[in-house]
Amino acid sequence: LPMLYAGVDSRTRTRRAAELLEMVGMGDRMRHRPNELSGGQKQRVAIARALANDPPILLADEPTGALDSATGRMVMDLFHRVHRKDGKTVVLITHNPALAAETDRIVTLRDGEIVADVPGPGKAAV
Repeated sequence: LPMLYAGVDSRTRTRRAAELLEMVGMGDRMRHRPNELSGGQKQRVAIARALANDPPILLADEPTGALDSATGRMVMDLFHRVHRKDGKTVVLITHNPALAAETDRIVTLRDGEIVADVPGPGKAAV
């Protein structure tokens, strides 16, 4: 739907959807209905949908929360790739310190207030 609203033609939408679903490991599920997908699969489809119109900023709220560790790793690798290769800003909201440790910057909130804003341990890796 995001590409439809953006005026992208049908052929391009189908090709781009297939590419994005392959990127998130869901290429074989392209013709499946939402009720035929698990929670983790729906989450990966949502990530593909978020990338559909090539946004400069990607907001990801607990993107690995419903995923097994291998799929969560694949999603984090995808975020690293779109950041490095495509220059996208990825804002990752997580309660997982291991995921936060992979980032360039960590902003910590407590009770709605910023209590820390420091370079992330992953800064050297990106």
